Amino acid sequence: MRKSIFTFLILFSCILVKGEDGYKLWLGYQKLNEPVLLKQYNQAISGIVAKAQSATLKIAEDELRLALEIMLQKKIPGLNIPSNNAILLGTPESSNEIKKLLLSGDLKLGNEGFIIKNHKINNINTIIIAANKDIGVLYGVFAFIQLIQTHQPISNLSIISIPKIKNRVLNHWDNLNRSVERGYAGISIWNWHTLPGYIDQRYIDYARANASIGINGTVLTNVNANSQVLTPAYLIKVKALADVFRPYGIKVYLTAKFSAPIEIGGLKTADPLNNDVIRWWKNKCREIYSIIPDFGGFLVKANSEGQPGPQGYGKTHADGANMFADALQPFGGIVMWRAFVYDVRVQKEEEHFTEGSVGAHTQTIASNDRFKRAYNEFKPLDGQFKKNVLVQVKNGPIDFQPREPFSPLFGAMPKTPLMMEFQITQEYLGQSTTLAYLAPMFKECLDSDTYSNGKGSTVAKVIDGTLDEHTISGIAGVANIGNDRNWTGHLFGQANWYAFGRLAWNYDLPAEAIADEWIRRTFNNNNDFINPVKKIMLASREAVVNYMTPLGLNHIMATSHHYGPGPWVSNAGRADWNPVYYHKADSVGIGFNRTENGSNALAQYAPEVQQQWGNINACDYKYLLWFHHVPWNQKINTGRTLWDELCYRYNSGVDTVRWMQHTWNALDKQVDRERHQHVKMLLGIQEQEAIWWRNSCLLYFQTFSQMPFPPGFEKPDKDLSYYQSLKFPFAPGIGGNL
Repeated sequence: MRKSIFTFLILFSCILVKGEDGYKLWLGYQKLNEPVLLKQYNQAISGIVAKAQSATLKIAEDELRLALEIMLQKKIPGLNIPSNNAILLGTPESSNEIKKLLLSGDLKLGNEGFIIKNHKINNINTIIIAANKDIGVLYGVFAFIQLIQTHQPISNLSIISIPKIKNRVLNHWDNLNRSVERGYAGISIWNWHTLPGYIDQRYIDYARANASIGINGTVLTNVNANSQVLTPAYLIKVKALADVFRPYGIKVYLTAKFSAPIEIGGLKTADPLNNDVIRWWKNKCREIYSIIPDFGGFLVKANSEGQPGPQGYGKTHADGANMFADALQPFGGIVMWRAFVYDVRVQKEEEHFTEGSVGAHTQTIASNDRFKRAYNEFKPLDGQFKKNVLVQVKNGPIDFQPREPFSPLFGAMPKTPLMMEFQITQEYLGQSTTLAYLAPMFKECLDSDTYSNGKGSTVAKVIDGTLDEHTISGIAGVANIGNDRNWTGHLFGQANWYAFGRLAWNYDLPAEAIADEWIRRTFNNNNDFINPVKKIMLASREAVVNYMTPLGLNHIMATSHHYGPGPWVSNAGRADWNPVYYHKADSVGIGFNRTENGSNALAQYAPEVQQQWGNINACDYKYLLWFHHVPWNQKINTGRTLWDELCYRYNSGVDTVRWMQHTWNALDKQVDRERHQHVKMLLGIQEQEAIWWRNSCLLYFQTFSQMPFPPGFEKPDKDLSYYQSLKFPFAPGIGGNL
């Protein structure tokens, strides 16, 4: 009896191990079941020639063999010389054939680009995956694997791929105690307690996943920094991670707390122009590079939300950033200086606009418009930063809202390299209970025209460095990764990590094409499954905007944890922490007047952009309430009154989520049960949250409009006081102690 129970437990555990839980991400290679395609690939691939001379080339060879042997269901031999239909991997240093190929044309692959090409060597058919450097070969291998995963032809290949942005970085808001600020997928994957002695397999898989989509940097620690990470005890731990990531082309970065010279250095000041402080940071950088020779540099949050910075000593952001730049410069390091700044120090601004009746009593910051803060602080400093400084700018002017206009800083600082900061983790987009595919949001910003250097001066061209001829460029994404088995909490959160990497490499890729890739690589190549899932993904972010913040509403989430609606909140510590500050609802209408007779924030944009959004009658409804205080009964360019359109949008968001549920439920036979149930249950939560958002917001705004819901509208089943009474003291969102 005992033996039979033991046997059952072993069999049961094997079943559990074989279950698909999302851990493999888009690298869960599946065997090909289409006989014709399988035959074509098998005929086209006979073996691998790779004279591996580095850890990176060895990883590339092993990854390619692993993928092909699973997908093609055959042994892939290693070959010493090219034979018919062999795949040749390498660089000019590892292969004379590759050297000849790369010298035959002006390919300009740089250090990371690659070529995949069908090529004859002595009349023998081969597939060459080549690059100038080893890491380019690894990127090329993952690109070739993607072709097989997505069932693409490989008989006439001539692919050249070069990243458009040099520094493609994940920002982890992870604390040393393993809590994660704005993290919704469990605790931090970095176990600082067991490092450096224990190297979790997850660290290797993390590096592998990032390399597969071209991410080449990771900031390990929270922007609300802890100086302890710069001490020798922690630098040894950072070194252990850097050693794991190095063969995958990933540099490690750390967040630097401005007050570290005081906290761990024994100084009495952190003044960036003080000689002792300057010397301390130079010595610290020398120490770091002696331990981690390819350390990437620092990400710095200063003079924002209580973080110390140069303004505390009467100095500028440029003074602070340049101090770090000088310390890093001898070692090739960079500074990523965040432009998300607002603090107790507020400059007086000449503004002439009337506050809405709601929220005016909470004003503690003169009549300041937080929309303008980053521009006002950084625009005057253009040209004052050292060459190895990137000013890291959030995609919008406020704070990662479901929809924002692009930040006016993009295009406004031609003498300074600007680095994009997107948020992959869904702080304001429903967190980990919400399916929201963010590639359309990323593209919306990247494709926006700043007109800073004439028509076609898109945000993407500002950040890639070509528009103003900068030698460095960068893009960052605030990671949504934790220690949940599926990495991101919500399975579809993986698609946002994937999309960020793909767009960081090539921002011209369409959101739909990226979704198609991810579905095929993550699930299967069945069009009956792919097409409806792709429709769900492409509709999802707009649905969230509609049931949360339609028509340009923004920052009306509950305060602190940002989970759920809180448009009525007016008692936070400062005015611009209150939702009422942003929507300014009153008996007349709703929205923030940022035109010339309001805060005049529109003046921070080029005239062509001002023209797009400045006219209340012509402004795109998606941005209407960002820039205008609109009367409730005014007919807008959708053909409805503002109130009716608001109701329509909120209702539409709920309806779309219900359609997403119905569509996904019908796919239960086309995907494994574990992942289907996971998404099904979360869509059920999302529907309830969408209803909660719609009902509470409209009931609250109705107290100002005094207008009835339109005919056919689904009436709320609770009153406003019920929604206002809801409390979530332990909702995720704030990471806890550092």
